[in-house]
Amino acid sequence: MRKLMLAMLAATAVGAGVTAGSAPAAAYDYPWCAQGRGFGIPGDCSYQSYAQCMASASGRNLYCNINPRAAFGQQQPRRGRVHRDYYYD
Repeated sequence: MRKLMLAMLAATAVGAGVTAGSAPAAAYDYPWCAQGRGFGIPGDCSYQSYAQCMASASGRNLYCNINPRAAFGQQQPRRGRVHRDYYYD
């Protein structure tokens, strides 16, 4: 029984090593989101076009809206000199 458990553990480790070499699926924010009851904000953002979104939303009491993450993007930190008001007497 112990040898069987060790063999299964070794096989799992080998399998994990094989899958770790391949790249995972990258998350991508598509520009259209299906929103409505049952979906949080921003919703199901897996649509490349408005037509795809509307076809999926049809009959499900959903509507389509622009993905705010894709529309506005991540705000970049401000670069440059930081202004501090120091007064020396």
